[in-house]
Amino acid sequence: MADDIIGYEGLMQDALRSVVRAALQEAASPRGLPGKHHFYITFRTHAPGVIIPDHLRARYTDEMTIVLEHQFWDLEVFGDRFRVILKFSGQPQPITIPLAAITRFFDPSVKFGLQFEHHQGDETRMAAGDQARGAAPREAPQDAPSAASDNAVVSLDAFRKK
Repeated sequence: MADDIIGYEGLMQDALRSVVRAALQEAASPRGLPGKHHFYITFRTHAPGVIIPDHLRARYTDEMTIVLEHQFWDLEVFGDRFRVILKFSGQPQPITIPLAAITRFFDPSVKFGLQFEHHQGDETRMAAGDQARGAAPREAPQDAPSAASDNAVVSLDAFRKK
């Protein structure tokens, strides 16, 4: 089997993350989330560039899911990350999540989900791709549905050789 020098898997992950970026940009527009769309976003809490309050990082030691539906403020989307203000225990808190830290994205209103795998170098590859494009530098419910449980999830496993 030949070595994948082009890195198709990484390119595919970057392309799928651009879908998440575009959806977030829709939500950040002045009209906000259209229709009944809302997002469950699961991310690695200790990934480089993740900025969350220390008490949340201590509580969610591996992954955390946030919901962007009715109560979120000041959503800003950049080439490699997004920033939003959410309330945790009634207190508004700004959080920043790099797109490379996202492990699952799910919009239950249309049963659309993406699941990402973390590979060493994801953050570096995303930053390099954003730099080449001239982009800017770089408490959720416990019972939040997992995108992996939905049959509409696009997973890179479907494209791997067995």
